[in-house]
Amino acid sequence: MREIALHDTRTGAVQPLEPRDPGRVGIYACGPTVYGRIHVGNARPYVVFSLLKRFLAHEGYDVTFVANVTDVNDKIYDAARAAGVPSAELAREMTEHYVADTDALGLGRPDREPRASGTIDEIVALIADLIARGHAYAVEGDVYFDVRSYPHYGELSHRQIDQMDQGEGDAEADRPALKRDPLDFALWKAQKEGEDSAWDAPWGRGRPGWHIECSAMAESLLGVGFDIHGGGSDLLFPHHENEAAQTQAARGAPLARLWMHNGMVRLDGEKMAKSVGNIFLLNEALAAHGRDALIIYFVGGHYRQPIAYSPERLEDAARSAERIREAGRRLVPGVSPPDLAELRERFFAALADDFNTPRALATVFDWVREANRRAERGETVGDADLREMLDVLALEGLLDGAPDGAGPDDAARALLAQREAARAGRDFATADRLRDELAALGWEVRDSPDGPELVPRG
Repeated sequence: MREIALHDTRTGAVQPLEPRDPGRVGIYACGPTVYGRIHVGNARPYVVFSLLKRFLAHEGYDVTFVANVTDVNDKIYDAARAAGVPSAELAREMTEHYVADTDALGLGRPDREPRASGTIDEIVALIADLIARGHAYAVEGDVYFDVRSYPHYGELSHRQIDQMDQGEGDAEADRPALKRDPLDFALWKAQKEGEDSAWDAPWGRGRPGWHIECSAMAESLLGVGFDIHGGGSDLLFPHHENEAAQTQAARGAPLARLWMHNGMVRLDGEKMAKSVGNIFLLNEALAAHGRDALIIYFVGGHYRQPIAYSPERLEDAARSAERIREAGRRLVPGVSPPDLAELRERFFAALADDFNTPRALATVFDWVREANRRAERGETVGDADLREMLDVLALEGLLDGAPDGAGPDDAARALLAQREAARAGRDFATADRLRDELAALGWEVRDSPDGPELVPRG
């Protein structure tokens, strides 16, 4: 195994990955709150930590990747009321959309995907331990974490305690008069009128606060002191600060050894967020640009930095995917030229240095450029090195000819059938529109003796 170093938010430094259990790595990444379909910004941590798992597995580690689903939350109650449906029904529907949309990224599923609603017993037990240790208090059915009882509060986000504001609005401060201190945050919230899902607890019927859910889910599957806790930089405070504090207070040990935070996806200079209204839904972006372009777009930016979103950037990424696909047509299966091994090593060294995917991707194109030169000279070039590098980036399908490494899916075939029906009905405007939709998905319609068929564009 080569030495791998990653940036740790707590220390503010890039430091060696030193797993709790030699040869094994546990990763927990905060997943979505399922009150609506996920957008491109929500997908960034899913992509970052899915690809990190692939790299660590390539390096010989046994990796367990856990990504949770928050299906108990005030935002879900509010959205369900607005939609006129039970909150559990809305959460279930949006979870199904989330799974389908992230499946379309072609990265595989996390090893475990716990839901807050399935972790209530563990949450209640963790809260009870905090009360017993003097770090939490119950009042009128609520339970709050006593922030000032924990002297290390603020170490993760590097904030001074007297300069903090939980900043959660109604999400956690809806009964501020019950708190001993404005900075305290809710671990358990008594059921209120109009809330249609709740559970029994020693303090009364209610539901968990947001932060305690993740501490309990992570501990239940990875134990305390697991290796990497990930998520978006917008979660650093208060969510991750509160996770770290309550677990350390309850267990006397850190929740995670290393904290990784990805930068935000930005649109027109602002963070992409439902609350702002400047979102591109993931399923729409996939339909418009294809998964290969989305993956190249994400890996083209360093995970710790913000990344701008625009159709033009996705179009550039699609052209980059086509460059690799075109190069792959010139290669033959088999061992790559030995003198290109330095580029392969440079690729993996970039990933080992704080998971620098843009530098790794640039190395892929250096390899492609050199392979093209040799092919133009009539040399035979094996594809093994390129395939190995692309596999770690989940782009190996580019060498198999078809967009996304697969034949047309059911959605593409359905569009083709609709187009042919429109043509038969002489509705050529609709037929042209459907042809353009297929082109956006990476497919061209060609006539054959057996009828129209879909072939990869380019």
